[in-house]
Amino acid sequence: MTYSDIDKRKTAFIFELDKVIYPEKDYLFQIYYLFASAIEYTDLIDAKVATDLMVSTYLEEGNEVVFDRVKEKLGVNEKYRKNFQHLLLTAKLPLKLLVYRNVLDLLQEIVVDRKKIFIVTNGNPQQQLNKIRQIEWNGLEQYLTCYFTEESRPKPETDAVEQLMNEHSLNRRDILMIGATVSDSLCAEAVGIDYTDVNVFLASN
Repeated sequence: MTYSDIDKRKTAFIFELDKVIYPEKDYLFQIYYLFASAIEYTDLIDAKVATDLMVSTYLEEGNEVVFDRVKEKLGVNEKYRKNFQHLLLTAKLPLKLLVYRNVLDLLQEIVVDRKKIFIVTNGNPQQQLNKIRQIEWNGLEQYLTCYFTEESRPKPETDAVEQLMNEHSLNRRDILMIGATVSDSLCAEAVGIDYTDVNVFLASN
């Protein structure tokens, strides 16, 4: 699927951030590298071993238990949990986050067609804003309007979508939501707007 396949009557597009605009792991893996480097310096724990463990834990169990695993298996002191959590929220990354190529093409075509782009994202607002600021937008940042659902109620609740519809005088038929999770699809269904999974774009040549 490409932009040309989308109903031309759509005038606004809502995107989630993680795993839709960019690969979430690109953010998290850089955090793991930074944290591992810090504990290598302070506690002489091998940074590569720690990074590899955090990456494999993320892939197998998710980010929520990453610190627990390095604590259990490498003896990382509990006092560093706050440091890890702070990095997740505020870290300055070594490398910019890159938008999926096909999604970047889609965003550029939306802008050229003078239609609206919204990011409606779940998650900690401070962390999500930190990610947004470190994405290489290729000049698209000026065309984005962002809503952080935690400031009202996270998706699948519809508060943020209804808010943007009211603030930008949009009708349901005007909008296409592009997401990657059940929460995204349920939110779109509940508010009565069309929905497409991002993978249909990522699979395009």
